[in-house]
Amino acid sequence: MASLRSRIVQRIMRDTKDALLGDLPVEVRRRRIDSAARRAIRVPRGVCLKTVSANGVPSDWLEPDEAIPGRAILYLHGGAYVICSPSTHRGLVGHIAQTSQSRALLIDYRLAPEHPFPAALDDALAGYRWLLENGYSPEHIAIGGDSAGGGLTLATALFLRDTHKIMPAALFLLSPWTDLTFSGESVHTRADRDPLLSLSNDDWLVKIYANGHPLEYPYISPLFGDMHDLPPTLIQVGTEEILYDDSIRLEQKARLAGVNVTLETWPGMWHVFQGFAPYVPESRQAIEKIGEFLRAHL
Repeated sequence: MASLRSRIVQRIMRDTKDALLGDLPVEVRRRRIDSAARRAIRVPRGVCLKTVSANGVPSDWLEPDEAIPGRAILYLHGGAYVICSPSTHRGLVGHIAQTSQSRALLIDYRLAPEHPFPAALDDALAGYRWLLENGYSPEHIAIGGDSAGGGLTLATALFLRDTHKIMPAALFLLSPWTDLTFSGESVHTRADRDPLLSLSNDDWLVKIYANGHPLEYPYISPLFGDMHDLPPTLIQVGTEEILYDDSIRLEQKARLAGVNVTLETWPGMWHVFQGFAPYVPESRQAIEKIGEFLRAHL
């Protein structure tokens, strides 16, 4: 059963999601969610935050006191490719960096509709190159992200493999959005259960992000890509989210392709619930699991 704190948080989200993520202009959504994040999100103690330019991409560089030299994470934030920024995610990434004893590069990749595909993918690749150029070896690098950032993580890995680049040691995907066609059954069957996400009138944003490419293009909807030769992958998803099937189908397809994939389904949890650490017990527990996975593979 979900904890009391998680149930309280879900009730608050149901009451406020229209104010933050409703059918509002993109600029308004960005301002509101960034403002809410600045009030609520803090980088954990023991993590130093710096700003860097990763091959021209503005980024946060988070350094835990106990980081093991040479170990790094490239983190790609969520936000449907149109909202959010490092300021909305540095608390989450700080906790992941701390538990994995790794430094983390949280990039401020370009957003649609001003910068459609492949801008976000190009910036993710620039961040990966920056880590390599600064002395981090691929076998000590993980790439991870949540929601759209989880899909972008997988798209980045597919592109690196397809262009014969050296792959990172591991991937971790939190409630990844892997199918921009919304073909999963959970989009409809969990619509009344999801306290955060809902189908809206934003189809035009998805099409603008795709920039004339088919929505099934693997670097846009990586669920439709070939999963062979991907590194060990951790997927975490809550049972109450409309994108639940994006993770279930991805795990099945990756396993059939021979990928060392671990799927964790968290009962009663919502989209990217990990972002509510340290307030929600399940969020803390999930981040500990991420840390264990990364320590094992880096």
